[in-house]
Amino acid sequence: MGKYEKLAKEILENVGGKENINSLTHCITRLRFRLKDESKANDEALKNNPGVVTVMKSAGQYQVVIGNHVPAVFEDVCAIAGISNDAPAAEAEAPKGLLDTLIDIISGCFQPILGPLCAAGIIKGLNALLVFLLGAGFSTSGTYLVLNAIGDSIFYFLPIVLGYTAAKKFNVNVVVGMIIGASLCYPTIQTSTLSAAGKAIGTLPMIGAYYTKFLGIPLISGNYTSTVVPVICIVALAAQVQKLAKKLVPEMLQNFFVPFFVLIISLPIGLLVIGPVVSLLTQALSNFFAALYKLSPVITALVVGAFWQCLVIFGLHWAIIPMAMVNIGNLGYDTIMSGMLGTTFAATGIMAAIYLKTKDPNKKALAIPATISAFCGVTEPAIYGFLLPEKIPFVFSCIGGAVGGAIMGAMSAKMYTMGGLGIFAVVSFISPKGDGSGLVAALICGAVSMLVGFLLAFFFGKKEGKKVVEEVVKANEETIVAPVEGTIKPLEESSDAAFASGALGKGVVIIPSVGKVYAPVSGTVTVLFPSLHAIGITSDSGVELLIHIGINTVQLEGKGYTAHIKQGDHVDCGQLLVEFDMDYISKEGYSLETLVLVTNFNDLKEINITDKTNSSLKEELMHINY
Repeated sequence: MGKYEKLAKEILENVGGKENINSLTHCITRLRFRLKDESKANDEALKNNPGVVTVMKSAGQYQVVIGNHVPAVFEDVCAIAGISNDAPAAEAEAPKGLLDTLIDIISGCFQPILGPLCAAGIIKGLNALLVFLLGAGFSTSGTYLVLNAIGDSIFYFLPIVLGYTAAKKFNVNVVVGMIIGASLCYPTIQTSTLSAAGKAIGTLPMIGAYYTKFLGIPLISGNYTSTVVPVICIVALAAQVQKLAKKLVPEMLQNFFVPFFVLIISLPIGLLVIGPVVSLLTQALSNFFAALYKLSPVITALVVGAFWQCLVIFGLHWAIIPMAMVNIGNLGYDTIMSGMLGTTFAATGIMAAIYLKTKDPNKKALAIPATISAFCGVTEPAIYGFLLPEKIPFVFSCIGGAVGGAIMGAMSAKMYTMGGLGIFAVVSFISPKGDGSGLVAALICGAVSMLVGFLLAFFFGKKEGKKVVEEVVKANEETIVAPVEGTIKPLEESSDAAFASGALGKGVVIIPSVGKVYAPVSGTVTVLFPSLHAIGITSDSGVELLIHIGINTVQLEGKGYTAHIKQGDHVDCGQLLVEFDMDYISKEGYSLETLVLVTNFNDLKEINITDKTNSSLKEELMHINY
């Protein structure tokens, strides 16, 4: 249970108890209940609760306004009420283009398991390290067997795990998704089992031999344990079958007949068609990268190391991770991901140099955790806090990564498991048989990349002299420009009582004349709600802003909105964030009034709001003094 357990219990009690709740969701500031009987809710008790801003009723919802920490309160309410809080959220605008769609699917399937996947990889790497240190005899010990079972299980049964995450991504029954994955792992359908049982009874051109048939159709078996792509594709098909089944099957029979039709249709098609075709394509892709690496290991790894941070920024690294896993499944090792090892160490060296050079106490304080984080493999604090804003250090990180990649390529280092990141990744380069040459290469790569990054940043990075004092003074103020064109109104004139009260933030209301929202400051997109109606930005100097497009427009579930950024992006002042269809939103009956709020106003000394009645882009809207 979280720190809002007491508040969650009080909210639950005053909405009439869990038995009075039909559904519960949340937006960026409020819990949104659909109650069976709103008369059972105690409005006054909730309004007088110090943890609640106010209560509102709109669009058939009973809204308990909390503030920016609503996700944490939502989790505690769900935990106490026994409500599942992991149901698929309303989808944001579908990605445009095939590449964006593929990356969105891959990241949606892999992000939930990345932590446990890395943890298991570290355990496998440590086991390999013990074989390296204690000798081959350790591999027959009970200790080795137990550690190997812990570390290897998620990789062996990966289709089951991905069946679960893919089912959540495609809004399929998660147990059905796991059954699809388990079917792919079932021993008797694996090629290794069927080929051992007897001779092939036929061969299909380009596809391969088959050992049995399903309803007279040749079944091309495959070794699907540890695979990635087949289960995702089959679950995607299952999602379409599920939609059709729900339309055709009577509601009273859907509980078991919908899963029945999903499984009986999607799995045979998956095993007969999808599995063999996907396996053929992934094998071809694996062979291509193997041939490229064989042609020039140094250049291949150098290019991966040089551009890995760029791929991370745009989310394109998700397209490479499955390829690496395919290689590990097919070959037992991967050489693509080995090229990126140096990037985290290069960032570590650069951050250490920045810490030593900077005279700004605030930057020094931030540089310490960013350095530690980069050394442990998480470079986002360094990238978005220091490297990208100052530009040149980011180039240095790419150079350091390229040097590290070239070293890994030159030493023919192979990654044998998807382990941890940064320093925790080095054990992933020890072979299961205890060959430690990859570990040596990884340590040399890390040391050289860190040294290159440090030297470049220390001697060629930004110099701070007399201007430091002036920069610190300037950092005590911030100008917020208008993100939307339109008519400016005082916040208290908002039609939403919670916003009008000023409890959720200080700022203005803008009645937009153009359906485009631009960044009012340079900073990081800390929140982009799935419905795209609310954007949270933290400026580079620490001002926290909320741009809320329309009132109750969360109900539109993203329809009428187009996002040009994603959560976690660093944006420049004046950059286009979101477009919204004013006509559509108005026709659906929602107010277009857009709130521009400073949410951490209690931490600021003074907020001066413009007295103009019309907003023009890039004109000053608010001036902040710390």
